[in-house]
Amino acid sequence: MICRTLNRLSILLLFLVPLSTPAQAETREVLLAAYSVPKEVYEKRLIPAFVQKWKQRTGETIHIRSSFAASGAQARAIAGGLDADIAALSLESDLQQLVQAGLVTHDWKQGPQHGIVTTSLVALGVRKGNPKAIHGWEDLARSGVEVLYPSPKTSGGAMWDIIAIYGAGLQVGTRRGLSEAALHDSAADLVARIQRNVKVMDKSGRESVTTFERGVGDVIITYENELLPRIAQGRPYELIYPDDTVVVENPIAVIDRHADRHHVRDIAEALVAFLYAAEAQQAFAEFGFRPTNNAVITSTSGTFVHPPHLFTIASLGGWDRVFAALFSPQGAWTRAVERAGRDR
Repeated sequence: MICRTLNRLSILLLFLVPLSTPAQAETREVLLAAYSVPKEVYEKRLIPAFVQKWKQRTGETIHIRSSFAASGAQARAIAGGLDADIAALSLESDLQQLVQAGLVTHDWKQGPQHGIVTTSLVALGVRKGNPKAIHGWEDLARSGVEVLYPSPKTSGGAMWDIIAIYGAGLQVGTRRGLSEAALHDSAADLVARIQRNVKVMDKSGRESVTTFERGVGDVIITYENELLPRIAQGRPYELIYPDDTVVVENPIAVIDRHADRHHVRDIAEALVAFLYAAEAQQAFAEFGFRPTNNAVITSTSGTFVHPPHLFTIASLGGWDRVFAALFSPQGAWTRAVERAGRDR
């Protein structure tokens, strides 16, 4: 009798348990894969703010995981199987790898910001007091000056650094009236002369800054946003802006294939939209990134330095042309590294 009663109770419980499962639904999770530099602003400000807003708006508790690595390495990881739902990378060519892999299928350049969530400038970080009297690119080619920047084989930041040098060489050559044929040679020569003084090439921009903070090198070529917060905290560095430098453009996109497969497209798209909104753009600005939201650009215009001769990837002819000129097997940086290796 007792056994029959227990069996009936067990059967009853089988029917009752499913009634409670909707309240215990599995928490949805989004993976944001980003380049290493904006780690603090995402983890300290942006992700917590978005999770709270989503909860207030929908009542749903969600989890945003984040992965940070050098931009090129991150793009290759996603293309190779990292199940990220959003990619926030250092440069357009890294994001285009995901388009070519069929992971990003929408037009990620739609919208007023054309897919660019933040910008920055390539600048020079020096020790307090600027003991080596660094003022521009030519000073980095002087004897006895040790230079740091990461490797463009893994780091999008390094590509921007080298593009800044090369583009500055083109601009200076143009103002000097050099012929079209001589412009590339002059800019490539500047890249080669600075490369001879490069002491360490780390895997990422963040690792390069860490090396500089350990006392290695006289000058670091980096994003301004890497040093602005550190200087504000009282670190013993100074930021030097060359007259000619490049505007860094950082893209972001939902990774369609993964977001759909994980059933989180609504969250992923909302997070990207939030990152363009004023609250998030103001947070980016507070961490040294230049906003792309027009209202926030206006409100922070006095916060950032504006060198006289800024240029963009577009003004240099686009990514394909720049990549061929610098990073192809016969590119200026590739040949400069080979020569520097032989000289040592």
